[in-house]
Amino acid sequence: MSLFQRLMVVISAAALLLGVVLTFTYDIIKIEWISFMEIQPSYKPMEKPLPVAVRSIPIEGAAYIPGQGAPVNPVPADEVSIERGRVLYQINCAQCHGATGEGNGIIGGALVNPPANLTSDVVQTKADGALFLTISNGILGANGQIRMPALNENLTVRDRWDVVNYIRTLKAAP
Repeated sequence: MSLFQRLMVVISAAALLLGVVLTFTYDIIKIEWISFMEIQPSYKPMEKPLPVAVRSIPIEGAAYIPGQGAPVNPVPADEVSIERGRVLYQINCAQCHGATGEGNGIIGGALVNPPANLTSDVVQTKADGALFLTISNGILGANGQIRMPALNENLTVRDRWDVVNYIRTLKAAP
């Protein structure tokens, strides 16, 4: 073999090796290595949340004490609370219950069990504490399916009371 042929073989081998390395570098051929974070065991938000430790008290204080009945609303229904409740309602509740609280939200129409009409007498005559517990704990259906998710992880205690105060402003149209 001449010197030129040897040089061409070495250059060809180097070019082939560089091509293979670049193929894997730019994800033309994707190899999922075990060290990649996205393929490790993980949980999505709100998936299998851990239960609250027995006899523990949240940082912001106990929202209610189980077995003592519905709590009393400690937040006055002033303009600030109602406005905060309106904003939180639009973010967390309007998708199912609708902008006016009539149970006609975008997602609510696709559900097998339609969401409650928050303007109805059934809802409006409930105590504030009962609404607070519903928002906090959600509602399970007869077959164990979740009809309404618990929002105690999404909303602070104060936020939930503000939403209750806002729900009180939703009245059925005469």
